[in-house]
Amino acid sequence: MKRIHVISKAAAMGVLATAGLLGVYFLILTLVSDWAFAVDQFVTFRYYIVSLAIGFGIQIGLFTYLRSAIQSHCSSGKVVAVSGTTSTVAMISCCAHYLVNILPVIGATGLVTLVGQYQVELFWIGLASNAAGILYITSKVLRFSKAMPMAVTR
Repeated sequence: MKRIHVISKAAAMGVLATAGLLGVYFLILTLVSDWAFAVDQFVTFRYYIVSLAIGFGIQIGLFTYLRSAIQSHCSSGKVVAVSGTTSTVAMISCCAHYLVNILPVIGATGLVTLVGQYQVELFWIGLASNAAGILYITSKVLRFSKAMPMAVTR
């Protein structure tokens, strides 16, 4: 029964993280430009944006599951810290294309042009980083599950 609760909590956190990231996306773009621009960018790049948000949600769900499993077994928290760092790096790299909208304020027009030209490539880097984060956290979950098979079933 406890395992179902842990999985449900992890899934809920993943869904909330996905929705939260999409909310932050729309909030930032609306503040930087306007609502019409945010919607236009979303429609243009929806497959990338939704994929990145879902990947982030999966990472948060896996992270939540792993943290719960570790806490229920009173094990070391080192693996959680490393997994969290991987997720953070993945999300920073995937959102780098938003610098296009922010950097003109600080006068970095050359960098803005460069980022603007390679926006799709930056999306792919973000997706690759997301995939790497998911694979890494999944490997930690599997390794912990093999080492402590009863960790979340007690």
